[in-house]
Amino acid sequence: MTTLFIADLHLCTEEPAIVAGFLRFLAEEARQADALYILGDLFEAWIGDDDPVVLHRQIAAAINALVDSGVPCYFIHGNRDFLLGKRFARESGMILLPEEKILDLYGRRVLIMHGDTLCTDDAGYQAFRAKVHQPWLQRLFLALPLFIRQRIAARMRANSKAANSTKSLEIMDVNPQAVVDALEKHHVQWLIHGHTHRPAVHECVANGQPAFRVVLGAWHSEGSMVKVTRGDVELIHFPF
Repeated sequence: MTTLFIADLHLCTEEPAIVAGFLRFLAEEARQADALYILGDLFEAWIGDDDPVVLHRQIAAAINALVDSGVPCYFIHGNRDFLLGKRFARESGMILLPEEKILDLYGRRVLIMHGDTLCTDDAGYQAFRAKVHQPWLQRLFLALPLFIRQRIAARMRANSKAANSTKSLEIMDVNPQAVVDALEKHHVQWLIHGHTHRPAVHECVANGQPAFRVVLGAWHSEGSMVKVTRGDVELIHFPF
């Protein structure tokens, strides 16, 4: 019995090695799992389910093949692909989850999320996040012609890259109290998330008991996954 978690692949046509690694992962490791959870930033950018990029169709078909093989796939939106919608979910067979979800995994209560909401020290990002998650603004953006959305997205990525270059690593990491607050809010001792690109297993105290935060790595030069079984929770890195 095995459940797999991945995040922060940032798939795009400019990174064919990462795409190939993910397709191999879906065809091999993921086929042996009870379920696959993708915790956000599957894609580098998402400007609407109607974007005709060939890569999107390729990935949807590969995920759908995994689902058809009997392995359900679940998705939590990231900060890069928060506009991924029901149309792509239907095409890929993925089940969309809320931004925070509690799982009962082989006797463990596990909280899963993308992780960006834990970075509360980055006030600028949190303000931006609150703005772009307003439903009316998302509807307005998705109603724009595709070429305008592409320009806006390119400008936003450039602005984000420039802003992040001036921020300290500490500001862009999770806030320890935010982690404890999330664990205690949901009465769990395990948290799995991505976003920060700092793979590690951290121990803290929540609800008066030892608690664990497992951070997924980004798929830059190798793959990263968390493997949960009845007996263990492992953070695993593997070549593409």
